[in-house]
Amino acid sequence: MKALILFGVFACAVSNIQAAEICSKSSPAHTVALLELYTSEGCDSCPPADKTISRLYQSTGLSSEQVIPVSLHVDYWDYLGWKDVFAKKTYTDRQRNLADLANSRTVYTPEIFIAGKEQRNWRNGMADDIRRINQKAATASLRLGIEKLADNKLYLNLQGNSKQDAKLHFALLEQGLISKIQAGENRGATLQHDFVAREWGEPFQLTAGKPADFTTQLSLPTNATNARRKQLSVLAFAQDKQGNILQALSLPLCEALQQ
Repeated sequence: MKALILFGVFACAVSNIQAAEICSKSSPAHTVALLELYTSEGCDSCPPADKTISRLYQSTGLSSEQVIPVSLHVDYWDYLGWKDVFAKKTYTDRQRNLADLANSRTVYTPEIFIAGKEQRNWRNGMADDIRRINQKAATASLRLGIEKLADNKLYLNLQGNSKQDAKLHFALLEQGLISKIQAGENRGATLQHDFVAREWGEPFQLTAGKPADFTTQLSLPTNATNARRKQLSVLAFAQDKQGNILQALSLPLCEALQQ
């Protein structure tokens, strides 16, 4: 009996080690483009942009090794009669900060930034702009590891090395979210959202030329059942003080953490 118990403990330990080893990823040598969509369920011009982001990989033939989309729901349209449950002031503040860096006096939805720069002509396609970013050698390298899931939290290891001072951001994204809008400009519509930022961590400082290693955590959404965990991923990216995205990386929850 003792042998069986010891074997079970050993197997569990091996399983945990394997999960930690498998559930990690490093950024490539080229620059991966980060695509940020600022959107709101209270904005009647936003659903087409949401669909563009949802279909980005299928429509462009690109992959997460080339571009990582993230949909950030802002809260400044909530007064129109519909409160966006995915909206956070944090995302509004980030949009305003990017606008300030671009010397822009206004923010609006839908608004798209690629690699920290506003993309006004996104309706005409973004694949060529993304590929041009991919042609640049990365000026920062990242490694992202999901060490464990416990108490409805993901425990993360973030590593970064940048050629210039930068902030290392990280966030939790979720796919396949459905909302039935009952008021406001989109009243009566059923909207689907993908790559939605659900949690946004406090960024870490990267000092030029000094490799850094951080341990942190992100809380899972309250709806994160075992089935929903398959829709989750973690995003990490390095951004300099001018707003340029130096490198980006995403990692879905590995199968061992979806149980």
